[in-house]
Amino acid sequence: LLSLLCHLYGMKSLRSCSVMNVFQDAVCTLNTLQTNASALEQVKRERGHPELQLQAMRGFLQRAGLKVEELDRLNIIHVTGTKGKGSTCAFTEQILRNYGFRTGFYSSPHLVQVRERIRINGQPIGKELFTKYFWQVYRRLEDTKEAHGGSMPAYFRFLTILAFNVFLQEKVDLAVIEVGIGGAYDCTNIIRRPWVCGISSLGIDHTSILGDTIEKIAWQKGGIFKLGVPAFTVKQPVGPMKVLQERAEEIGCSLSVCPDLEEYESEGSLRLGLAGHHQRRNASLALQLSHTWLQRHFLTGVYPASSSPVEFTGVSPAPVFQPSPAMIKGLAETEWPGRNQTLKHGPVTYFLDGAHTTRSMLACVRWFNEVTPQHERNAGGSVVRVLLFNATGERDCAAMLKLLVPCHFDFAVFCPNITEAIATCNADQQNFNVSVENMLTRCLDNQQSWRVLNGQEEKPEAELLIGGGLPLVAERHSDTLVFPCILSALQWISQGRDSVLSNPNKCIIPLKPSINAKAAPLREAVSIHVLITGSLHLVGGALKHLDPALNS
Repeated sequence: LLSLLCHLYGMKSLRSCSVMNVFQDAVCTLNTLQTNASALEQVKRERGHPELQLQAMRGFLQRAGLKVEELDRLNIIHVTGTKGKGSTCAFTEQILRNYGFRTGFYSSPHLVQVRERIRINGQPIGKELFTKYFWQVYRRLEDTKEAHGGSMPAYFRFLTILAFNVFLQEKVDLAVIEVGIGGAYDCTNIIRRPWVCGISSLGIDHTSILGDTIEKIAWQKGGIFKLGVPAFTVKQPVGPMKVLQERAEEIGCSLSVCPDLEEYESEGSLRLGLAGHHQRRNASLALQLSHTWLQRHFLTGVYPASSSPVEFTGVSPAPVFQPSPAMIKGLAETEWPGRNQTLKHGPVTYFLDGAHTTRSMLACVRWFNEVTPQHERNAGGSVVRVLLFNATGERDCAAMLKLLVPCHFDFAVFCPNITEAIATCNADQQNFNVSVENMLTRCLDNQQSWRVLNGQEEKPEAELLIGGGLPLVAERHSDTLVFPCILSALQWISQGRDSVLSNPNKCIIPLKPSINAKAAPLREAVSIHVLITGSLHLVGGALKHLDPALNS
């Protein structure tokens, strides 16, 4: 698989990335942890015994030269949820930074560069800092692996350890930590004493790991609760809320439900820097998390010890208070790329949202339908709507696509999460866990689902070529196309009308005349509106091309 990918990306070997610079060498080395054989075998062993995951994580942390007890110094805010946990963290971090605190923020996945996952004062750590701490942690783990059966931590575990190391050495005042998957057995849950915990909206996702019902998922999410540590959640359906209540009672912590944003005592409505009505729930949760953290900080200055379970009286409403000017400013200034984001490049407007569950796709569709009418009125002429979609893993693509049908797209375009089919080293967005053939097959399946959902007549399967190279375009209907990479899809959609994509340094893949002929409506329209959704990795790959500043 590695040799195939290296061939596709025009590299003699994975290590050829190192010629670019020391930072890229670090990222390429990090990527080897995606396919580490012992790590994959370890995951298989642990799947039947999930408690071993935290035990293994503690072992890796110790080998990296850190103690679990040291994490107590980070004054952590720990956040999980199915939908909105990243936005909640972004709101919370921005609010507390506005108070003058030096903040750390660990999140996933990254959109363009892996450094985005580890932020200090809202900014991804610099390449020099990333490289310095990467090799510091990596060499400690590598030097001790022979004594531990050759084991190295998998990709996400390593980054979590790296983030903890960075935040401790850079002496942040607090760290906002977003859970990766689930909660109870997520590797971030080695945290012993967070200052406050939060759970955003719950839904069905990662069922093979977390369970196939929302109640089972709620049990996993509630696993981040800690003895005596206040916890907050947004309004949840009855079933999962009952589970969260039981988890809070079992663990011994208070659990409060956030009020609607409109209920806070504020002059006028609170303005949010993130678009979408669903962000109001996330903003309310962020207000409660930051308010509670500030109370504990200013009242005690240290972590308030608790040696016995608190008296549990059920789920209570979280207090309504008047947000401070720093909180109001923080909510308004929050930025979180790839979530309900709009980019206008001349006649082409991109609407980007990394929705990847049916519930988040509902919110995406609602947002898209809210913002596009004004853009279409301002266009002053014909507008062509294009969907650019991909989804990964176990997601129910057909269910998500069904929600997008009423948006009335003129074209539906599908591509894998490969930024460029012919590229220089792009280590930050390489994924060695899924083969290129599987990714393209998934795109063809999504194309077929779209055709069925739109009542279009089926045609024979398109041939999928991998051996000698990627197919330029596999298509079965005039309004649906599959491209081999994100760049080729964006270039076809924009038809040379986006100056950023028309950069001569960007490789333009030659297409058959029949494919170019299909693009006539795109060339003739006054405006092109493109919704990019289904995967944060797809959105990140698109932003790599659409927002060059993110590559610096």
